[in-house]
Amino acid sequence: MLEFRRITLNDRDKVNKLLAFSDFRGCEYSFANNLAWCRLADSQICFYKDFYIVCAFGTEDNIPTFILPSGKGGYREVIEEMKRFSEKNGYPLRLCGVTEKSLEMLNELYPDAFSAELDRDGSDYIYLRSDLAELKGKKFHQKRNHLAKFNRIESEFSLISEMDFDDCISFIVSDYNSRFDESTNHSAIAEQYAVNTYFNNFEELGLNGGIIRIDGKIAAVTIGERLNSDTFCVHIEKADRSFDGIYTGICNKFVNVCTEGFTYINREEDLGIEGLRKSKLSYHPVFLLNKYIVNFK
Repeated sequence: MLEFRRITLNDRDKVNKLLAFSDFRGCEYSFANNLAWCRLADSQICFYKDFYIVCAFGTEDNIPTFILPSGKGGYREVIEEMKRFSEKNGYPLRLCGVTEKSLEMLNELYPDAFSAELDRDGSDYIYLRSDLAELKGKKFHQKRNHLAKFNRIESEFSLISEMDFDDCISFIVSDYNSRFDESTNHSAIAEQYAVNTYFNNFEELGLNGGIIRIDGKIAAVTIGERLNSDTFCVHIEKADRSFDGIYTGICNKFVNVCTEGFTYINREEDLGIEGLRKSKLSYHPVFLLNKYIVNFK
């Protein structure tokens, strides 16, 4: 029987090894994300042979929800273990973050044994690195205008160092507190925990980051990491909107400085937030990494 527990920093090397075997492009296949966001839906982990398994136990309907395991070996065996675990707890097996390629694999293993529903709010935006770095062509005309406006502001871009961690945390937390009542909003509390986790373990998690300072104060922060063999993933991007074009500025500068050698940039999902969806679409993703929620019968 699978035995779940909270993820810790000590799991890093083993988890990263198993993630590398699968080489998935979804943002949930990141040790840093798994560690940082474990409180959002009470996510816990376990290992089964050469597979790494993550399960969220704090879902809205209280049905444990698994991420399709990463690792190597036969998927039927590990999925059968997950089915036994779920059914023993009184629920059919549910998987999330299932891409179209993984859905094909599940259909071959379990024809007509499950239903699949597109999770548009949880699908990742994938961009060509060259598009975000160069902003070439008619479709990026507006972004180039935004960047030109920002470049007229006297600012300084630099890579994040340990000396910047406290300022970065304060800047991001201030942004959250301006939008949420942190004492009652579970999502805001989970976000603040995630931010602290990223910065308190920045080097250990292999993160890269950039900041923009204006008049000596932080006006934008972004962090990310290598996700798989060809994709860099941006986990956080926050900026002071009072400065015209600053979001385009921090995105463009960070991509140019920190993501050389990658083909794709994963800027994660939009969570169904209208403004966030509009913003992510405005950068013209090369494709959406569609994800499905799979419920076994």
